Amino acid sequence: MRTELRRAPGALLTALAFIAFISLGLPDGLLGVGWPSIRAEFDRPLNQLGVLLAAGMVGYLSSSFLAGQIVRAVGLGRVLVASSLLVTTALAGYFLAPAWGWVVACALVGGLGGGAIDASINTFAASRFSPRVVNWLHAFWGIGASTGPLLMTAVLAAHLGWRAGYGILAVVLGLLAIFFIFTVRLWRTDGAAGSPAAAEPTASLWQALARPIVWMQISLFFVYGGIETSAGSLFYTLFTETRGIDPTVAGVVVGGYWAALTAGRFLFGQLSARWGGLAMLRTGLVLACAAAGLLVWNPLPALGLAGAVALGLGLAPIYPTLISVTPGRVGRFYAPQSIGFQVAAAGFGNVVFPSLVATLARSAGLEILGFYLLAAAVVLLAVQETAARLAARSTAGDFR
Repeated sequence: MRTELRRAPGALLTALAFIAFISLGLPDGLLGVGWPSIRAEFDRPLNQLGVLLAAGMVGYLSSSFLAGQIVRAVGLGRVLVASSLLVTTALAGYFLAPAWGWVVACALVGGLGGGAIDASINTFAASRFSPRVVNWLHAFWGIGASTGPLLMTAVLAAHLGWRAGYGILAVVLGLLAIFFIFTVRLWRTDGAAGSPAAAEPTASLWQALARPIVWMQISLFFVYGGIETSAGSLFYTLFTETRGIDPTVAGVVVGGYWAALTAGRFLFGQLSARWGGLAMLRTGLVLACAAAGLLVWNPLPALGLAGAVALGLGLAPIYPTLISVTPGRVGRFYAPQSIGFQVAAAGFGNVVFPSLVATLARSAGLEILGFYLLAAAVVLLAVQETAARLAARSTAGDFR
């Protein structure tokens, strides 16, 4: 870790980046636990959860897709300040919301802030941190995502109401915004201090979109987002309603999937210096294909459940490692734009593929989930190998 800290902009920004990733994950888990209380207070039907999720996703996709362009115009530090203030405002808005329309508006504002933070922090991490630290950063996102539901559960158990959970997070994100304000001039992708805007020239949105390797990266994140979220969202239903697994066991296995995804990022981060990015990607993707194959084969219930957990371990290094190698693959000139596109593509995949699988399952049965996961993992491996070769032939690429 000491080596990474020497290369990084100092212990302060390293620690702040870890805190930022925890904070990114925290709000993601609140809604699932808080939704029954929210809909009861505003007298909303169950399906109105889709309205909130759609509003948040519209904001997230918009800001993450345009994050590179915004950073190019005003600088990374200012984007982090503004976006963290947007998230703080959204969380405070949930706490104070007098009517349902306010809640939907807050979801949109929170999505705008969250997408910009996600893309911007990933841009910074790719340019300043080693693959080890980038994997660890994303593991800390998993810690935040796991802590959010626990926080809301504790708040509701204490009879404080769902608003208190959002109020607590508003304070936490407000403090993060203050830290960003005081360090605004240090958030540079070129390693220099001073002006809040990046000294290195970067590509425009259209310049980046004109490069085939950028589109290859976008497709990788789109497919990856679909795999991760489809598995996490539908495993429990598959195990309990189709395979007859005890609900408690199924819940533990789904938790194990997310735990493996988080712990695997610490593990692969530790191995990154010895293996290198390409070896980590290949190892993770081969393991993901094997795990999905075991899930489909399902010779014994226990082995099918083991395949679900192993899938989380295989997926663990994919997202952070692909972020880390982006500057080498597409070139530093195009990296800020490309990372914004990639984050947006993963978010879009999070929405498209689980909905598609659920729709197909109505006629084909939910066992189709396993076949989808296997096919998508194989496609991801094939696209990854194609992207690696394309980057190796590019004069901009220095990917190993």
